[in-house]
Amino acid sequence: MTTTQLSPTTPAPTSNRRDWSGPIAYVLIAPPILIMALLIFYPAIQAIIETLFIINPKTGQISPTLSNYLGFFKDPIMLANLWFTVAITLGTVAILFVVGFPLALYLRFAKSRIAAAVQMLALFPLFVPGVILAFALIRFLGSHGIFDTLLHLVGYTQFSTPYLHAQGIIIGLAWENIPFTVLVLTAGLRQVEDSVIESARDVGANDWQVFTRIILPLTTRAVVIVFCLDVIGVFGSFTIPYLLGPAQPMMMGVSMQQSFNNYQDRIGALTQAVITFVVCAAVGLLYVRTVTRRQGEHA
Repeated sequence: MTTTQLSPTTPAPTSNRRDWSGPIAYVLIAPPILIMALLIFYPAIQAIIETLFIINPKTGQISPTLSNYLGFFKDPIMLANLWFTVAITLGTVAILFVVGFPLALYLRFAKSRIAAAVQMLALFPLFVPGVILAFALIRFLGSHGIFDTLLHLVGYTQFSTPYLHAQGIIIGLAWENIPFTVLVLTAGLRQVEDSVIESARDVGANDWQVFTRIILPLTTRAVVIVFCLDVIGVFGSFTIPYLLGPAQPMMMGVSMQQSFNNYQDRIGALTQAVITFVVCAAVGLLYVRTVTRRQGEHA
């Protein structure tokens, strides 16, 4: 009887090669993080510190204070600017949804060549700079502009121009932000599969039921994202309000520039910047919460 001797299993050769994927990943993300830290977080923290602490020029002692913020909320002009900014922001975002959501619905479900043309027109403002947009609106909607001239030709002479009024700011900001709104809403609507809609129609759902019970619930995340980013973008806008808005009240971005350049009030401008940052950060938290909650559901 012969016995077969089994040879021990030879272990697989191990590689001594070092994995550099981790350090390379940190190197790749370092530049944007440094840019954010230097251009956003550092100035924001510096502004908060300078507006919350005061230095005694005689003793050099640093003490906390809320006088800058109390002065802002006691100043009727500053309060008018803040509420004016809130009103412009809400009005602009409302118009963006009234115009953008039907456009996104049409672009999602339409298959014709007209839909391609509509999409091109909806995205056209994306390639127009804000300064050019403001100049075009002044020429078109200003006093004795193209629109006013056309109305005079048909005998209507009661036209009141929105230029240098709140309506002019809303028109300009809405036109400027339509492309982004339509793009994000259309992307959210494309996540609604055609099979789901067809199944609902097979069981007798009409168009309104499909819209309210299927499309709206499945696009809530996209709607919240668009709302948050539109609010942040409009609330902190400067070019359109500066060129198309009234002298008083003014939006917060224009008010900061006036305080810093015209009145040489650096601390006042920083106080307004911090208040603007706090409002936008609150809306930004809603955006982050929406995104992270969605990622947690897929995890």
